[in-house]
Amino acid sequence: MKYFLLKEIVQYLSLNAQNIKSIRRIDNNLIIIEFNNRNIVYFDVSKGNARIFKHKKILSSKKDFNAPFDVSLQKRFNNSKIENFELYNEDKIINIKVNSSSSYKKLTTILQLEFTGKHTNIIILDENRVVIEALRHIDEFSSSRVVKVGHKLDEVPKQNFIPKMEEITNIEDYLYEIYEKSELENLENIKKQKISQIEKKVTKLKKTIESLPKKEELEFESNSLYEKANLILSNLHNIKPYQKSFKVYNYEGVEIEIDLEGKASASKYSNDLFKKAKRAKQKASNISLEKDNLTEKLDYLLRLINNLKNATSIEECEFLLPKKERNQTKTKKAQSFESFFFEGYKIMLGSSERENIYLLENSKASDFWFHLKDRPSCHVIVQNTKKEIPQSVINQAATLCVKFSVDYSGTYEVDFTQRRNVKIQVGANVLYNPYTTAVVRI
Repeated sequence: MKYFLLKEIVQYLSLNAQNIKSIRRIDNNLIIIEFNNRNIVYFDVSKGNARIFKHKKILSSKKDFNAPFDVSLQKRFNNSKIENFELYNEDKIINIKVNSSSSYKKLTTILQLEFTGKHTNIIILDENRVVIEALRHIDEFSSSRVVKVGHKLDEVPKQNFIPKMEEITNIEDYLYEIYEKSELENLENIKKQKISQIEKKVTKLKKTIESLPKKEELEFESNSLYEKANLILSNLHNIKPYQKSFKVYNYEGVEIEIDLEGKASASKYSNDLFKKAKRAKQKASNISLEKDNLTEKLDYLLRLINNLKNATSIEECEFLLPKKERNQTKTKKAQSFESFFFEGYKIMLGSSERENIYLLENSKASDFWFHLKDRPSCHVIVQNTKKEIPQSVINQAATLCVKFSVDYSGTYEVDFTQRRNVKIQVGANVLYNPYTTAVVRI
């Protein structure tokens, strides 16, 4: 952070903060401090991206932090009275000196927030500047400046520079803008990363679709193999073991030469040809279905890219395309549907007719089913064991149903009901009653 910003922040807090109501760590390098009453400020000491900011909502904790640093932080600073705010040693270091009264004695503690490049840290000091605890402990083998419990803290080597000073009209508004600007940059970076991942899949899928054999070619191959197998079968009495080829008249009366590939048994070779002909025939009958399934999968990925482009928050991006767990097994069987997780609920989406049918056939009676009203759409299932699901989950599932079913913004109606009320007719076509309708705008 820049020196002039830290100076403005210290001046602002000196006027607007007389005590610390609560303090805790909510991420690896991020602490939240509530000054006075509801004056909340966040201090992020991530190396290379240190910042101080405010947010209109209270950010939730990533996990429970119970390290010795966290215990000391809350013990020393919760419900404490601020004695002094200062920029320590005219450097990028904020010192918050507090007094807290226990049943035994009055404690004076200093919270040192360092925004000094490689020395960026949060250190808890006693009144003699002896380290009580620190976010980052540094021993004598790692740096010339030791940060160790029980050791007096050495000063940060001060650099000779003339800080550039700028004026800020309203520092509080600026603190809100810091977070918003940072989150916007993070959002764009996450979008690019996730869209890049999907685009690779799209390219691969397009190549797969383009490389699919044509139905006519497979049928021609099948007929040719059947004809060759039958001609060999009808001429077995004239074929010797390991014979390379023989001449025969085909069904159109044209003399042709058939390659036997030097097989020991012409009878076995003809059976192999019949099997290949049968496989080619089956593949020809299924190739249209395979192409349709791959095309529907491609449409899903293209819609996913579009939804990521239109996402307005990092949370929405992570919902649409969550990060893979490090220990996630690579041999895990592919799912027959797309799945999302929201507020503890599993939301399943069919991106093709085959997946829609699978969801209908494998969902439980208590699950909730979603579908666009009076028009074709994907099927969405929310796993559930109760009679009702929260309104927020209904909104999320309905929105998901719309976003992966239509290509244009607008207002849409989504019908939903428990799976027990949905009767399968043919394929993924259903009848349902009773039901409720949700309105979704995208």
